[in-house]
Amino acid sequence: MYRLLKSFLIVAGFVLVPALAFAQASIVGTVRDASGAVLPGVTVEASSPVLIEKTRSTITNGVGQYSIDDLRPGTYTVTFGLSGFAGVKREGIVLTGTFIATVNQDLKVGGVTEAVTVSGEPPVVDVASSRTEQTFTGDTIADIPSGRQYYSFTGLVPAINVQGNDVGS
Repeated sequence: MYRLLKSFLIVAGFVLVPALAFAQASIVGTVRDASGAVLPGVTVEASSPVLIEKTRSTITNGVGQYSIDDLRPGTYTVTFGLSGFAGVKREGIVLTGTFIATVNQDLKVGGVTEAVTVSGEPPVVDVASSRTEQTFTGDTIADIPSGRQYYSFTGLVPAINVQGNDVGS
């Protein structure tokens, strides 16, 4: 019985650990009109070259909220559109790790063909969590003279002090 339980836990570990390590980010928010009333039925599209399908879209619910989940790390452009309102495009939203970017938007009444592109916005900052994440690019990992195991890079993250963590070099 003990061997069966131990075997089951090992198999479950091999199956579940990679699923937990696959971190995904999200873009969430609320869409309102110029008077502050929520807008249900707004089409929200997040596009980025890092997505396989290049664009992922959703529609705001009855209280004007939307959520686009399971996004890969990268730079995104979010487009808001609703018939009778001017379309808005928010560019340069950077997602890393499991970051949840809150992108709220106000739509103004306008023609169907009118579109507004917002640039120069302040960066989206997570104010709901004190968690910090550090992301290393493939170039950084290739340039650093250390072992290629995850524990070799813990010494590179600020505020982490792990003794005896680099066994590869």
